[in-house]
Amino acid sequence: MISDEALLAGENEAADVAGFGPVPAGIARQLVANALDGDTEVTLRNVYSCPLSGALTAMESQSRTFPKGLRKLIDLRDRTCRTPWCDAPIRHHDHILSRRNKGATTAQNGAGLCAGCNYAKEGDGWTARPVRRHGRTHLFDLGTPTGHHYRSAAPRLPSAARRSEIEAILIAHLRAS
Repeated sequence: MISDEALLAGENEAADVAGFGPVPAGIARQLVANALDGDTEVTLRNVYSCPLSGALTAMESQSRTFPKGLRKLIDLRDRTCRTPWCDAPIRHHDHILSRRNKGATTAQNGAGLCAGCNYAKEGDGWTARPVRRHGRTHLFDLGTPTGHHYRSAAPRLPSAARRSEIEAILIAHLRAS
């Protein structure tokens, strides 16, 4: 993995080679250049990270199908079928905005669905579109043949339980003694 600045703009941030570890940016650029020839297919993927924490948050793919890592991200985010009235296990990783309508293979445009809901969504009169909300819970709009629209929000991630005011006072008192 190498940043776009290190690969294309000559920055010196180290790259990470899977199974090997960090390598200097110049060596990584040379590895990429040496790999290019007329018989080799090379694919660059955009992987996005949070600017504050550096945590990986999304990945693009030019593929029609969702790559394994992107499927896993969708599974972790969605947990069950994202159709609002269904909680069946995820069986399909689907493009919210279909590929035939120029929908990208991304986490933002992907949803975990059960087989039945995925097939139903492809029927006449159904619509789906991602709702962009940067830094917020993943959301998409699902329209039915009857004209009704439903919002599907990914479930909240588990978080640590908050301490009550009394617990905080007791802990502070115990630490002070």
